[in-house]
Amino acid sequence: MKYQRILLKLSGEALMGNQTYGIDPEQINNYAKEIKEVFDTGVEIAIVIGGGNIFRGISGSSKGMDRVQADYMGMLATVINGLALQSALENNDVPTRLQTAIKIEAIAEPFIKRKATRHLEKGRVVIFGSGTGNPFFTTDSAAVLRAIEIEADVILKGTRVDGIYTSDPEKNKEAVKFDTLSFDDVLKKGLKIMDTTAFTLSQENKLPIIVFDMNTKGNLLNVVKGEKIGTRVDL
Repeated sequence: MKYQRILLKLSGEALMGNQTYGIDPEQINNYAKEIKEVFDTGVEIAIVIGGGNIFRGISGSSKGMDRVQADYMGMLATVINGLALQSALENNDVPTRLQTAIKIEAIAEPFIKRKATRHLEKGRVVIFGSGTGNPFFTTDSAAVLRAIEIEADVILKGTRVDGIYTSDPEKNKEAVKFDTLSFDDVLKKGLKIMDTTAFTLSQENKLPIIVFDMNTKGNLLNVVKGEKIGTRVDL
């Protein structure tokens, strides 16, 4: 395997499947099976999930809700998704731990870097919920922050498209896909991969990002093997 410790970033919307809201049990079970394939190879896996399938803080604030309150609601949505993924993984015989940046001790451990690393070393998948625990920061920022803290080899951003394009391929059929990009290329071309805070943090810490289609069976395992799938962003 090319990577021995990965941070997988999934969007909340990815869990909806063909629904318009919430969690599709079939979709989340499919993701659990994809993750299990990688887990069975001995690769250490940490996961950060968004909450946009349930509630998006910035959307709530745009409708008049207090931004801080809205962001905390979004953090709780990521915990719901984390619990759902934890259940799906354990139903597929994958041991897990859910850690949250906000203390919710009845259902999850508080995030402690050393404990998270130990879980990974013992062969458990660690799911990080509630973002960074702070308003005004996205789950992309949380993914990069956690990846740096646990010393992950790479961030794998699973999306609905098979990489980074010159424009949105779902809206523009003329869009051209990039196989590789440097961090500077992304900034010069104004490409949207992650929010600026997350992207800059990744660049400063020389942490590569691979954007790939999570919905194609076997893609996650093949990316971890080092196959040229999706788009790799590096120095």
